[in-house]
Amino acid sequence: MTRVVVVGSINMDLVTLAPRFAGPGETLLGERFLTLQGGKGANQAVAAARLGAEVTMVGAVGDDAFGDQLREGLQREGIALDHLHRIDDCGSGTASITVAGGENQIVIVPAANARLTPAHVEQASDAIARADAVLVQLESPLETVEATLRMGQRLGVPVILNPAPAQPLPLDWLKLARFVTPNQHELAILLGADPNEDFRELMRRTPCPVVLTRGADGAWYRDGGEPQSQGGFSVDVVDSTGAGDTFNAALAVFLKDDLGTAVRKACAAGALSVTQLGARDGMPTLAALDAFLERQS
Repeated sequence: MTRVVVVGSINMDLVTLAPRFAGPGETLLGERFLTLQGGKGANQAVAAARLGAEVTMVGAVGDDAFGDQLREGLQREGIALDHLHRIDDCGSGTASITVAGGENQIVIVPAANARLTPAHVEQASDAIARADAVLVQLESPLETVEATLRMGQRLGVPVILNPAPAQPLPLDWLKLARFVTPNQHELAILLGADPNEDFRELMRRTPCPVVLTRGADGAWYRDGGEPQSQGGFSVDVVDSTGAGDTFNAALAVFLKDDLGTAVRKACAAGALSVTQLGARDGMPTLAALDAFLERQS
């Protein structure tokens, strides 16, 4: 069984379905409201667990009702929570999400996620040392992201850096990642480059291997040599929330395969994830992913 450690955020998603996105200063009548468990870190942990991995979550929740619910949700997925920390006198992270026309807009309040420290990563060193892959994103403090990258290098464990929400990072940090997994917009921000520059040239300039997501068009990847492409899969899109998290989780789970196979499976898992509402409801099991890929051949 593949072992995956996820270092990252845990949020309660406050989701509003609307006929369209409201403009500045506009009040719009919504169609439905839901509370769903999310956070990029927790979503990636859940997706990896459903794909058959043994998953450990390194994260933080608040001492509120949301924190209790978020812990219980991860427990139900079979995720190890030895390194899930409850932060006193602090709320849990939230994400306010509006969904319209299959797209989404998101505002995140980090709360307890901002209190996840390098010391918490150090405490999880035994789990990280046993892992086949580690996932980390940018919804945690940057010093915690750096600590994760450096620990992965020190222990010889591949770290997949999902640079979202996008921001510039030191090139020395990128060199520590086994893969960085941006979309084109995120990669340009990461490198401080022109977002209109050809994404393949941006990939060539990145100082570590890149798996670049392209939404419905699939993905491009480069691990030395020239960038290569993997086409997308045609599905009926209901909600794109969580697609990138599912992609990253699948990449980590199947990283022991050759890279082309891992990217193909990640694209397929990401496609399946958008066919249902919410970040997690569409995340496929390994059996569902295998069946979907069998139908594509």
